[in-house]
Amino acid sequence: MKKAVITVVGQDTKGIIAKVSAKCAEASANIVEISQSVLKEYFAMIMVIDITDLSVKFGDFVDDMKALGEQNALDIRTMHEDIFNSMHKI
Repeated sequence: MKKAVITVVGQDTKGIIAKVSAKCAEASANIVEISQSVLKEYFAMIMVIDITDLSVKFGDFVDDMKALGEQNALDIRTMHEDIFNSMHKI
């Protein structure tokens, strides 16, 4: 299974999880794990997704998620699991 990590940060508004999940479903990415919290008015979420059957190029998916963030005043970052793991090794 090939995986990626999506982080979402911004002001809390209705529908953030739904919008991000819908964009994942459009690209045939499956959500494996999700953690989200609201700290006062701030929303933070981390998703691990399975990108094995992604229907678009990974780079295009990253750009689409970033654009979704920009359209909704959110910072959405998508990183391949290999890069994420390399960045967080001691």
